[in-house]
Amino acid sequence: MLFSTLQKNKKKFIAYNDFRKNIFLQNSVKDAPVILYMLPWLLSVNRLSVPGYIKDLKEPFHVFNIENEREILKKEVFYKRMYEIREEKSLIRQSYRGLSIHGLYTIGSVGTISQTSHSDCDIWICYDRNDYDDKSLLFLNQKLNIIKDWMDAHLKMPVYFFLSDISDIRKCNFGNMDFESCGSTQRNVLKEEFYRTAIMICGKIPFWWLCYDDENTVNYDKELENYLLSDMGAPDVIDLGNLEQVEQNEYYGAALWQFNKSLTHPLKSIIKMLQLKMFLESSEEELLCHKFRRLILSAGDKDDFTEPSLFTMSSILDYYAENSREEYFKFIKKFFYLRYDFKMLSKKQTLKEILAADIFKKYKIDRADIYELNEFESWQLQKHIHFGSLMLDFLKEIYKDIVRIQKGKGREIDPQDLKIMGRKLSSSIEKKNHKVEVLHTPVERIKLPVFTFANSGKVWLVNSSDDPSQTVIINEDIIYCLAYIVWNGIYEPVQTRMLPNHSSVTMQEIINLGKTIKEVFGSYNITSVHFGNFLEEEKVIKMLIVISFDNASINMDISDFCVIYKNNWEELFVRRFNSLDKMKAFFEKVGKESRNLDTQFYIQRSNKYYEKIIERTKSFVTRMLASA
Repeated sequence: MLFSTLQKNKKKFIAYNDFRKNIFLQNSVKDAPVILYMLPWLLSVNRLSVPGYIKDLKEPFHVFNIENEREILKKEVFYKRMYEIREEKSLIRQSYRGLSIHGLYTIGSVGTISQTSHSDCDIWICYDRNDYDDKSLLFLNQKLNIIKDWMDAHLKMPVYFFLSDISDIRKCNFGNMDFESCGSTQRNVLKEEFYRTAIMICGKIPFWWLCYDDENTVNYDKELENYLLSDMGAPDVIDLGNLEQVEQNEYYGAALWQFNKSLTHPLKSIIKMLQLKMFLESSEEELLCHKFRRLILSAGDKDDFTEPSLFTMSSILDYYAENSREEYFKFIKKFFYLRYDFKMLSKKQTLKEILAADIFKKYKIDRADIYELNEFESWQLQKHIHFGSLMLDFLKEIYKDIVRIQKGKGREIDPQDLKIMGRKLSSSIEKKNHKVEVLHTPVERIKLPVFTFANSGKVWLVNSSDDPSQTVIINEDIIYCLAYIVWNGIYEPVQTRMLPNHSSVTMQEIINLGKTIKEVFGSYNITSVHFGNFLEEEKVIKMLIVISFDNASINMDISDFCVIYKNNWEELFVRRFNSLDKMKAFFEKVGKESRNLDTQFYIQRSNKYYEKIIERTKSFVTRMLASA
């Protein structure tokens, strides 16, 4: 491989990297400059007034080549003024005693058309462990934590640092990336995504990006050695390892991981599920990152670059246009449209609509559908729920196809994986006695209507202000109705109302109990549950005992109990007991299956026997559980 080819590739990569930075700067006008320019500066200075100061650090850390970054040097004047530093000389001149940080790199959607207002920013902080002793590595961790705290307080975009030893990256050791030690690993899948989506914030160029010749096959290790030993070579590259292929079982493991994430809010993961299914069905194809590198490094002199999300979107749509049913493909186009937050046909066209225009000319979406999708954030709750259910059905079909593909290619599927995912799916969709049903909304944050509780004879209803004709939940137990909206993440005290009725329940008590349920159980989030839980038998792990919530009785003889409980599979149940004997039988059964239960109690504060009833109930429950 000629040295001139390496130099040409380097020049092209730097131009492409600047192209990506510019997209990021347009996507995040306020946050991107802090991440692209201020972050390397913060890491490379150590002054008392500057975020990231470490008292006992003798020499500042040094991000490679920061002293030659023109944009950072220009902005340093402002940074020094901000922190009242009067020195005229730059603070980021290289120190031969300072420990080097080889590079800072983003991975994922930032600086692409798939970046939205809800995107976060994952950053790899790459260092060589051989250069650091335990004390200096501790200092680096401390500095990163302080800087992250500062960023959390000042940036809208969440930023996450991943301190990464370059030798671990070469070996694809990314920590505990498998199914919490319970499934198929996905190490090379992550490296493929890194090479395809990374922005070099500051530091060394990944040699993988330079090691390409469109006319000849190249040997990565040999070319790297030649480059570093040559007189023309410079220490401006970083060896993060080559990537020739990804094993089938890694795609399968990554697909199961994405399916796990999709069970709570599917829109964020469905594109990756489609991508991984495509990889599994065409595993002999050239890696997507290789195709993308060739496209970038072969771009003309005008540097007419594409960006990775657009390239990935185009590749997936091209594939499914040929390999899926028409109705199936219509949904895929809508998923991309919503996931990337496009607003085609709107008066204001942003960079992402301009860049994606050709794709939507090729794969058209009906104008009526576009106008409807543009109003996605304003959809009524029931419409979100309906679309979320359709997405879940779609995801289940993808999952079935992925399992079929894996078996069809003679690959052994880990029985634990199937058990875990089967039970997770059951937790999300299976109906059980007393279980609070799970709503499947497409995204985590939706515009919430006002919910109004109403009593109609023997039942309670909750209606929403965006469509009063549709009942959100109906049940004879008001506590079940309240647990339903809390568990499904659609409860907000300020958005809660109650119509006048003959019950003894007040609006304030609904708000108080709703807050308590949320504090005790949170909202449904299957992805937060440890995979090992699904290899255990079902058992109760947490309970809230509600005493005489909607009973006007104020005497000590209480016999009206409601138990809200959660099991280790992230299922919530609500059971009402109108006698101590029935509740006794329930607790005896629970006590046999569960130990060390987290049990809490709730009774209206207005009850004048509050303390005595609470103590009496605690004593009763403790005895029942202990005797089981």
